[in-house]
Amino acid sequence: MARTLLPGQTCRILLVDPASGRSEVVFENATTLVEAPNWSPDGRWLVVNGDGGLWRLPVEGVSAGSRVLTPVEMRGVAEINNDHVIAPDGSVVFVSARDGHLYEVPFDGGEGRRVTQDHPEGRGYKNYLHGVSPDGSTLSVIVGARPDAVAGPESWQTNVALVSVADGTTTFLTDDEHADDGAEFSPGGEWIWFTTERFTTAPGHSQLARMRVDGSELSQVTATDTVDWFPHPSPDDTMLLSLAFEAGTEGHPENRDVVLRILKLTDGAPTRRRRASCSCSSAARARST
Repeated sequence: MARTLLPGQTCRILLVDPASGRSEVVFENATTLVEAPNWSPDGRWLVVNGDGGLWRLPVEGVSAGSRVLTPVEMRGVAEINNDHVIAPDGSVVFVSARDGHLYEVPFDGGEGRRVTQDHPEGRGYKNYLHGVSPDGSTLSVIVGARPDAVAGPESWQTNVALVSVADGTTTFLTDDEHADDGAEFSPGGEWIWFTTERFTTAPGHSQLARMRVDGSELSQVTATDTVDWFPHPSPDDTMLLSLAFEAGTEGHPENRDVVLRILKLTDGAPTRRRRASCSCSSAARARST
């Protein structure tokens, strides 16, 4: 079931200047909870999810008061969750559906195509989409599943995988009991940034990591007291944006105060592992995705 606003809540989409932290509200409403804004490659649109569907919001050349959400038709696609990414050429949008599969749909709307293959029965497989390679051929995905058909729901595991857009072939980069999430390509396509609990014994204490696209050279990037989630490298590979919850948070719950942090990169890599605290670009109460 799609998420909804709580009584008295308002949903806003903001543009934030990473240098100054100044923000601009570009859309606001009190009826639909929209999430996960993604820029179109040409910078003219934001694509968001809401009410189980996909929506486009014009940004360039439209005044704030005139901006209206336009639904993206997705024929043949099950209700989606908050995960979607836009192909580098802007032709299609890839989405995660609540049936556990990934789909692609035309950017302007139309008939959807299922990307992922059928998984083995009995293990509750779900695919959660987070990134697309620079050439548009491969998706970076978190695959959730039970380790075997007889395991109970408490044994749910999440691992980083790559999925071929052409035929849905899935290649796992991690395959263990450590919780992983938020896998995203670097702008050059050589690295995968992600969130993981593999570096700590504290329940839920996620930190940021990266590895090469073949799963090698896995390394810890942050070592903070906060719970760090969802790394997003900038298109020029000079900074990494992430989200931080207060210490002791498990998962990425909604309706919590969170901080957006920027980690500077040199040649696409952190200049040093980040400890204690990072510079903040903004803070907000958010329904986290």
